[in-house]
Amino acid sequence: MRWEPLVLIALTASLVGLMILLTMTNRRHRWIALGTLAYLTGLGAIVFTPLSFSGTAVYVMPAGIGRVNLTQLDVWNLGFFENILMTLPLGFLFKRFWPSLSLWGVGFLGLSAGSFIEIAQYILSHHWLINRSSDLNDVLANALGVLMGGLVALALQHLQTTHQQKLTRVSMS
Repeated sequence: MRWEPLVLIALTASLVGLMILLTMTNRRHRWIALGTLAYLTGLGAIVFTPLSFSGTAVYVMPAGIGRVNLTQLDVWNLGFFENILMTLPLGFLFKRFWPSLSLWGVGFLGLSAGSFIEIAQYILSHHWLINRSSDLNDVLANALGVLMGGLVALALQHLQTTHQQKLTRVSMS
């Protein structure tokens, strides 16, 4: 019963991956879509299953309902920075898929994504005993990671625009 979220994630990822392979003809877009799917599948496995990663090992967490922290702010620990790194690609993807989205919008999506993850972890921990904690620090770290990913995408977008303008000037002269 505790492994149902992982089975659902794997089944969904398999079906979406098959759909990508069968319907997308542009090789570059297909690889980008498959990479995005792999990231989202890994993210789902990390946050919605009883699997835990300690940086060097993978282990199965014991059955339980986890804990809830809504009051203690602790941003100076490794877990906070791991959550930032985990959600950086998500912010990059948000900004690349919606280029006109402002950084405020990316930040709002980051807060929304972080809140969704923590609420879902709470619900799944109580239903399937996956022993995931819901933590205010994780919401903040996820939002910060998404915002930083959006900034990276914005910087790359700016560099591409500047490079294209230089190429246009060179070709016109």
